[in-house]
Amino acid sequence: MSKPLILVNLKTYKEGMGNHAHTIATAAQTVAQESGITIGIAPSYIDLHPIARHFMIPVYAQHVDGSEPGAHTGQITVEAIKLAGANGSLINHSERRLTLADIESSIKSLQTHKLVAVVCTNNDITSAAAAALTPEYVAIEPPELIGSGVSVSKANPDIIKRSVTAVHTVNPKVKVLTGAGIQSGECVKIAVDLGTDGVLLASSVVKAQEPIKILRDLVSKF
Repeated sequence: MSKPLILVNLKTYKEGMGNHAHTIATAAQTVAQESGITIGIAPSYIDLHPIARHFMIPVYAQHVDGSEPGAHTGQITVEAIKLAGANGSLINHSERRLTLADIESSIKSLQTHKLVAVVCTNNDITSAAAAALTPEYVAIEPPELIGSGVSVSKANPDIIKRSVTAVHTVNPKVKVLTGAGIQSGECVKIAVDLGTDGVLLASSVVKAQEPIKILRDLVSKF
């Protein structure tokens, strides 16, 4: 069985900021070293640089714009996150939806600078459309299950199957992640058995009293 990518989005939870972000990053690095499984985190922009500089795990921005450096007040450029130490970025998360043109622009800018693009989608149709833009990853997350505590791996396995098929039919080189409600090693194993390359999750790790225990559980089936 191939080893999955575990990507933890810290969002803007209070439990994922400042010293808390460092606690989660420490746990992620420890469990990654113990298990040999890649665990990345997507901290807030404020924490991105210190996390990237102090830890060896992959660090992703939560969003990036396709704008070139210049007069674009409030935009987050790929050059900026690369200088901060990011390995890549989420794009089009359900809480930060973009137009198709903006998604394409962000992917192209990331790839120009040799960073990883993780495009979030909400169904198999949008997953296929995203795959046509050739990001490194498409992450399927039914929005109704995000933060619900109900795992997409158990509640809606068919959408995972359809999305994997849709993505690989368009471009077999694009990898697939799944998210929404992922909270245990069993959830991760089901997702991988359904054909994905890993999971994208947030609250089950970020809001845990002891994030390291949840992370160890998430990798326990591999």
